[in-house]
Amino acid sequence: MPLVVLGYLSGSWLGALTVCRLAGVGDPRLAGSFNPGFSNVLRLHGRWLALATLLVDAVKGMPVLVGAILLGLPPWAQGVVGLAVLLGHSYPVWHRLRGGKAVASAFGVMLVLTPGVALVCATLWGLLAWRVRTAAVASLASAAAAPLASLWLAPDYVGVVIAFTLLVLGRHILNIQRLGRGDEPPL
Repeated sequence: MPLVVLGYLSGSWLGALTVCRLAGVGDPRLAGSFNPGFSNVLRLHGRWLALATLLVDAVKGMPVLVGAILLGLPPWAQGVVGLAVLLGHSYPVWHRLRGGKAVASAFGVMLVLTPGVALVCATLWGLLAWRVRTAAVASLASAAAAPLASLWLAPDYVGVVIAFTLLVLGRHILNIQRLGRGDEPPL
């Protein structure tokens, strides 16, 4: 399916690398948590570059997902395209499979496929990040809440959202271990 390949390719564009190169700052994969994502860019380079990273990572898969919807693909097939975006972000072949945790990309994918679920999860993420000051806790909780929110707001996409959740949770294994040891870096 060409849309799956396009989804992977669009997902493999790591927003943090582009944003940091354009700003003339260091590669986020070489410092901090070594992750090319929003929270590491925030800690290393500040809120404006982090917001730009978030924006790129959230919107990069949207055109291919809109294409899947316009072609009338069923929810499961739209979910496969969305999963390809997340896999591209998490395991980009151009960067030796060293990608991000897929939280911002999952938000963008869900904003197209299940907008209500995306907004509930983003609100939860924001509240937890503000209160707990730890991106991993906010990401894990909002990912875990996504299937429950989809039961209520997008029941046709529950299986799709569960797949997204499992990927995001799996990408956070090291964060979970650091949380257990008490040495997860704050925002």
